[in-house]
Order: sequence, then structure tokens, then C-alpha cells
Amino acid sequence: MSEEIPGGRSSATPGDLGGRSPATPGDPGGRSPATPRDPGGRSPATPRDPGGRSSATPRDPGGRSSATPRARGSSPLQFDSSGQPRRKRPAHFPTYQSGQRSIIIFLTVCTRRRRRLLANDSAVDLILEAWRAANVWSVGRYVILPDHVHLFCAPNTFPPQPLKRWISFWRNYVTRAWPRRAEIPIWQREYWDRQLRRGESYAEKWAYVENNPVRHGLVLRAQDWRCQGELNILQWHD
Repeated sequence: MSEEIPGGRSSATPGDLGGRSPATPGDPGGRSPATPRDPGGRSPATPRDPGGRSSATPRDPGGRSSATPRARGSSPLQFDSSGQPRRKRPAHFPTYQSGQRSIIIFLTVCTRRRRRLLANDSAVDLILEAWRAANVWSVGRYVILPDHVHLFCAPNTFPPQPLKRWISFWRNYVTRAWPRRAEIPIWQREYWDRQLRRGESYAEKWAYVENNPVRHGLVLRAQDWRCQGELNILQWHD
């Protein structure tokens, strides 16, 4: 039973003199204390940093959301199995000339999709024939492995003919004469080149390259690998 009081309100739902129920008290500004506001008028449920961004989606100084980090594939660099960066595509620099210093290039060329096509007598003979035909550069020491070739080369002309054009010539020579047509295209489009800066580099690089067949488990001793040699003696002078 609800008892009436002289003001006409039920005693079951008492009210204050302002007509508000005490179950939902209000502050002098008319807001409920259930959703307090800070002096800037923002709810504390979504705090903001001084830059005006919500703390729910933090960002790094570069403007990218930390919730969606940049994928490695979108970078101009890729990473090898040890986590070290390597270029997605090799950088090629013009041949550097300095006085009478020798120009010797360390070059690596791979087969397309790293197929094991090269370490056999017919392929080696054809590659050597192509190098002899492409005589604007001379090939020095070389190692031919199943899926890539390492070699050292030096220009036969002054000024040197473009390295890229020379590589295209001998690779196309090999492709045109390749006996197993189903294996074409043979070569990976890109190649890796590095110009040596001092005479010791030739000997150091060759020591590393000569042992590649051993590292790949193809032979026990470097001298046992048949697909290697020296077409021309490349002399270093400063």
C-alpha cells in the first residue's frame, strides 16, 4: 500500500525538493555521476594523448599503426635466414676507373628458379664457348655449380663496354645453342656483380669461391670439382 503525503508524491518513491529521484543523484550541472567527464568534455572511457589520438590504437612516430606493422615484403630489402637484410634486387653500379688500376669484376649468375642445369660437360663446354665469343670482356677464374656460376672478368676495351650488355650477349649465346629446349629460359634475369678494389681481393675471393663445391656437399676437396678453371690470367696493378 502506498501512503500519500501532503505534497502528492508516493512515499514509496521519495523525491528531493527539486523533483529528482535519489536513486539517480545528479551534480549541480545536471549530469549523472555514472559517466563522469573531464574538464575537456571527454569521457574517461576513451583516453586521448596530447596529440588528440585515441590510446586504443597507438601509433609509432612514422605515422603507421602499431596494430598493423609493415610486412617485410613491402620493403626494398628482404631478409635471409639469419635475419640479415639483403636486397630484393641487386644494385648495379657503373664500372669505376681510377688511373692505371686494374678493373676486375666478381660476377655471379644463377639459373632461373635455381634449377640444377649447369654442372655437366655439355653445359660447361657451351658456357666456355660463349665466353670466348664474347671477347669484349675476358673471363679469368671461374666455378660452375649446378644452379649458378661464379666468375671473375676484366674489360678488353677502353673505355669498358657495359657489363650488362656483355652478360646478355653470352647468356643469349648459351640459350640459342642449348640442346634441351624444354629447359628454356635458362637464366635468372638479375645478376650480382662487385668490382674489386685491391689486388688481395682477387685471391681472397677466389679462395672463397673455389671452396663453394665443398660447402654445397658436392665434393670433399675443392680440387676434385671438375667444373672450374681459368680462361685468362687477370693481372692486378695499381
